Amino acid sequence: MWNSLSKGTDAPLRVGLTGGIGSGKSLVCQMFRLLGISIFDADQEAKLILSGDNRLKEQLTSLFGSAVYSPEGILNRQYLASLLFTNPIALQQVNALVHPLVKGAFEDWYRRCKGPYVLLEAAILFESGFHTFMDASILVTAPEFLRINRVMKRDGLTEEKVLSRINNQWKEDETRKLADYIIRNDGTELVFPQVLSIDNLLRKKVIKN
Repeated sequence: MWNSLSKGTDAPLRVGLTGGIGSGKSLVCQMFRLLGISIFDADQEAKLILSGDNRLKEQLTSLFGSAVYSPEGILNRQYLASLLFTNPIALQQVNALVHPLVKGAFEDWYRRCKGPYVLLEAAILFESGFHTFMDASILVTAPEFLRINRVMKRDGLTEEKVLSRINNQWKEDETRKLADYIIRNDGTELVFPQVLSIDNLLRKKVIKN
């Protein structure tokens, strides 16, 4: 839903980009990069914070025990993932700690950006509330069966494990209601023309503002 947070300033528009696991967010982001758009990868930033923020390490160790990190301070990703994908309360606790840090990192990055707009790529853009400080949002969609097959091939996971990850995200009919633009990545139409169309619309918004 359009917020126009950046209206009346020279700052780039903030645009969130999301989609369920296996929808093709990374592919779409590559296309926007070809158009010269800067992209902040919220999920990658979260991984860096989980590995490098000492205060966060202390908090997570206090919550989940010493198994979260090795004696050398290296994050045990498998162990943490097993907690988060099976325990909704643990997921909420980690998100409450990590999301403010990711938002702060985005704000620091954004202040250095130029151009008509920037993208914040996040798997849980709506679930995290990040969409509320975006000017607009883009949703990448694909049928669930296709997403499951893509992730099973890409990550070597079982169908059961992929479904558990899908179930930790909002259903597509919920996210569609909040998205300003939708990109279909289901094989029925080319993706790049859809990206070009949205890019054109966003650049026009900048001119209009």
